[in-house]
Amino acid sequence: MSTRIAVIEDDRPTSNQLAGWIRAARPELQIDQWFDRDAAEAALARESYAMVVLDIELGRERHAGVALINAINKLHQGTPVLVVSAMPAAIYRGIMKALDAWDYLQKTSFGEAEFIETFLDILRAAKARQPAAAAADETNDELLLDPLWQRSAIWRGQRINLPLTAQRILATLHQRRGQVVSYEELFEVVKSGRNRDNVRKHVSTIRDAFRDVDSAFDAIENVPMRGFRWTAPS
Repeated sequence: MSTRIAVIEDDRPTSNQLAGWIRAARPELQIDQWFDRDAAEAALARESYAMVVLDIELGRERHAGVALINAINKLHQGTPVLVVSAMPAAIYRGIMKALDAWDYLQKTSFGEAEFIETFLDILRAAKARQPAAAAADETNDELLLDPLWQRSAIWRGQRINLPLTAQRILATLHQRRGQVVSYEELFEVVKSGRNRDNVRKHVSTIRDAFRDVDSAFDAIENVPMRGFRWTAPS
């Protein structure tokens, strides 16, 4: 049975470009292209997709993508969604994260390489999700993570929503818990902006996300001039 990907984008040249990039990277994938909300909703009702790439604005409907994400969560909970939109990332990334989209790319600010890297990261994480979740249930660790750095982490029973880069940093710190992870080592899991300020911003995002569900969270220690350390015991 073929793995199906849905590309939901009303601008046909953009849709064809995204579909072409995916086909070039993974020619075995079957790609369905939908150009309006009604057609997309009908497809989502009858098909189970391995991943959905969608725009927020479809035609004259400014937030059609929001309705589609809600439909995906209702019909196929856990299906990864990558949002590709012209809406400003500074505003909409957090909104999409709250809706359980896995990542957000702003149009005109990324190229083929970044799109495919993000797409394949999500696809790998989704594939590993079920066995990883089963393995996590057998542990008593307060933090449960996919070993391939799945987007959704669980902290003391509460879901933590993070962008993929922050998820990579969190997973790296957790894998090396008790040890100092240097800035240079963290640069290896940051796609762009490989500098200390950027790493600190990602760590701040992680802390804020944890404190949204646990105001007393203090498991990430800043080690001055060196890096960070995960201090919570397993």
